[in-house]
Amino acid sequence: MLDGLLHILLGHEDAHRTGERNNPAFALAVLLIEVARSDDGVEDRAQGVIQRALALRFGLERSEVIRLIKAAEERATEATDLFHFTRVVVENFTEEERIGVIEMLWEVVYSNGVLTGDEDALIRRVAGLIYVSDRDRREARRRVMQRFEIE
Repeated sequence: MLDGLLHILLGHEDAHRTGERNNPAFALAVLLIEVARSDDGVEDRAQGVIQRALALRFGLERSEVIRLIKAAEERATEATDLFHFTRVVVENFTEEERIGVIEMLWEVVYSNGVLTGDEDALIRRVAGLIYVSDRDRREARRRVMQRFEIE
């Protein structure tokens, strides 16, 4: 572990991992995984929502989505914060697309029908980091709740 940290600090981080970290699809996958994990792990329904969201957003094949999610899960367990991933989203997504990201996060949360305080707080934090207003965050939540028929 110390060797890995030393490589990163000295700038010797593997080029593939550096490119992966700056990939918008990878950054979004990490955010989706983090929201799913905030509720005691990634359930099958949440996994399906994540796979669908990434496939639709980036036009990926199923095998590509599975590889992307596996890499994102590994990276999410190593991440100490979400700042880098939200930065990649801000730099690569329009305002409308960033609102769509928040909607995707709500879809992952509501895939099991229950919203926890941790999930709500995490989405609020991500929304702030990607410059989505409270109003737009609430509207995205409302749209997802309507789709999932949650009152």
